[in-house]
Amino acid sequence: MTSLLVIAKQPSPGRVKTRLTPPFTPEEAAALAEAALADTLTAVAATPADRHVLVLDGAPGPWLPPGFEVVPQGVGGLDERLAAAFAGCTGPALLIGMDTPQVTPGLLTPALEFGRYDAWFGRAADGGFWALGLAVPDPALLLGVPMSAPETGAVQYGRLRAAGLRAGLLPVLRDVDTADDAHEVAAQAPAGRFGVLHQRLTAGLLPSAGG
Repeated sequence: MTSLLVIAKQPSPGRVKTRLTPPFTPEEAAALAEAALADTLTAVAATPADRHVLVLDGAPGPWLPPGFEVVPQGVGGLDERLAAAFAGCTGPALLIGMDTPQVTPGLLTPALEFGRYDAWFGRAADGGFWALGLAVPDPALLLGVPMSAPETGAVQYGRLRAAGLRAGLLPVLRDVDTADDAHEVAAQAPAGRFGVLHQRLTAGLLPSAGG
């Protein structure tokens, strides 16, 4: 049974995307987080898999489309929570975050095929990773990996290689962490919820022609 998982936080002001403040208010940052999550879930829902799972810190809201199994995140650091998400899978699994609203079914679908590879890995532009797929989920591959650090992606990929796994590489994507990230990602997918909301919010932030 193939699982496609999204790990996410409930998009509440002050709890998500705090690095977007300023220039955005906490409420605007949360709205951008919700839009990013909604875009991500839409892409995931359109990607064929036996299970579509939201691994959630918090409670689901109206942004959750039908067809998702919602499971709570585990306790501990991010490495432990990611490991727990994989531990809940009985077959091949691909896990992504909520920070890449530019993701598409075309990017995700190949990473659910494990004929040539034992793993799939998607590096993030900031040095982390946005996607990890495992033909045989092994939580130990994630435990102890330093998260939210410039070397996160390199260490995680090294774990895969050290375990003797053949790893296919997905395109490098930019996570939405800062206002600059948000600008770049919105430009890549201007028609999505995130892109449309970002354009509306930044239009109000622009200075007037008179300075």
